[in-house]
Amino acid sequence: MSGEADTLEQWDLTSKISPFLDRHMMFPLLEYLDGLINAGTISYSSKDVAAARLALLRPTHMVDYAIDIYKSVHGETSPVPQEMEDQKAQVFKQLEELKNGCQPLADLCENPEEKAKYVAAGKWSVTALSQEPDLNITPEVCELYRKSAKFQFECGAYQKARDMLENYISLFAKPPTNTGTEEDEMEDYKGNNKQQNNEKEDVGNANIYYLKSVDAKMLQVLWGRLACEILVEGWEAASVALDAVKAALEIMVAKNQMTPLEALSERTWLLHWSLFVYWNNSAKGGLEQLVELFHNERYKQAITTNTPHLLRYLTAAVLLCKRRITKKAAAGSNAEARRLMKNLTNVMQDCDYSDPIVEFVNCLCVKFDFESAQTKLQECEKVLDADFFLCKQTGLFMEEARVFVFENYCRIHNKIDLSALGKKLAMNENEAERWIVDLIRNADLDAKIDSEEGCVVMGGSYQSTYEQVMERTRDLNVRSATMVQTLQTVLNNARKERAKKAREGME
Repeated sequence: MSGEADTLEQWDLTSKISPFLDRHMMFPLLEYLDGLINAGTISYSSKDVAAARLALLRPTHMVDYAIDIYKSVHGETSPVPQEMEDQKAQVFKQLEELKNGCQPLADLCENPEEKAKYVAAGKWSVTALSQEPDLNITPEVCELYRKSAKFQFECGAYQKARDMLENYISLFAKPPTNTGTEEDEMEDYKGNNKQQNNEKEDVGNANIYYLKSVDAKMLQVLWGRLACEILVEGWEAASVALDAVKAALEIMVAKNQMTPLEALSERTWLLHWSLFVYWNNSAKGGLEQLVELFHNERYKQAITTNTPHLLRYLTAAVLLCKRRITKKAAAGSNAEARRLMKNLTNVMQDCDYSDPIVEFVNCLCVKFDFESAQTKLQECEKVLDADFFLCKQTGLFMEEARVFVFENYCRIHNKIDLSALGKKLAMNENEAERWIVDLIRNADLDAKIDSEEGCVVMGGSYQSTYEQVMERTRDLNVRSATMVQTLQTVLNNARKERAKKAREGME
């Protein structure tokens, strides 16, 4: 058990992920580690985990929680340090001061009917509310309201902070005059509806809650809302918030409000936060969104440069959603699956990282080493169970991994012995036969089982001319544009060189 635990510690990514998470997001990960320790799966010390949790809590305003953790580390009878008592008193004092400072705006936001009147009149903005003398709402009050939302977040009141940030963002937003239901608004935020109307009306960007502009302070507000949505586990809303941060980043980069190095750092953080959103929303297309984001050229650069350990999650996501993406792309076509695996292996070559999940794919797709893949597949199950993000997908991953083994084995064999295949799939011959029968029936494979000889006979499969043309010309536009840009650069350099020689000749 100890050797196995040591191996799991080697594959545990908590220490590598934690520098890119808000400290509040670390608490669920540490709680999961506690569960693994209690189950004897991993050999960390419970006291060390509790001490790490206490260190994370100290800068926050979750004083009562910190006191409970302190007692669990030092004993229930241990006296609470005076500094913690002083911090608790200071927290309550600051909370009261912020509450009093932004009370006019807070009261208005908590009164839906009154708020609706100002929204309907087109006066729901900082400028318009400041011109209403009876409200006593000034830009300073709005700023205190934002600080109060952040303070609530630090106190652990995530839902309260989320609602306050939603109100704050709405003060700077310009939505369409007739937004319809909340469901319609959610679709609008994703940029799926009412695009023509948005172009005609003077409205904000639908991808960032209809904000008309974004600066560094507003970007932090968007990050705060994303953190709140993650911590209250509102995954649909969290997906919208994630897209909002992503869109805001690209807008600021395009306007040179952020250096390339800063943008790289922000994208690295966004990749880590997206793990919460996409893996918890996997049933509703989350994994497909993860694959799309991780394969985006800018974000792929962040993975290969800063955080190669994220290759584990990209690899797992590709295996889990490969068949779904293939079915959506074209019935009976494997071109999309080949493209996915080709993109994945390209990222693998650029990343200096390996674990059983990555090695499993490497053994099959690059080395065609089925014996090693079988060993890695057995190790994958342990790694999946010990990973906070992947643990709920262990059964599905093992099923998809066996399908993947079968597909690759069939590519290089016409007749397959059931007993040998069972070993490759970590199953006995009878289980393998039943599994393959179900697979052939459900996946409509061109194959049949010869029970007398105990083997699977594969039908002929080949890539059609249409698929070959599509695959070879898929990136033709990108390659052509790159070639044109390169040629233009060469021509410009040649012109400059000729002009330089002409000037020298005249001199």
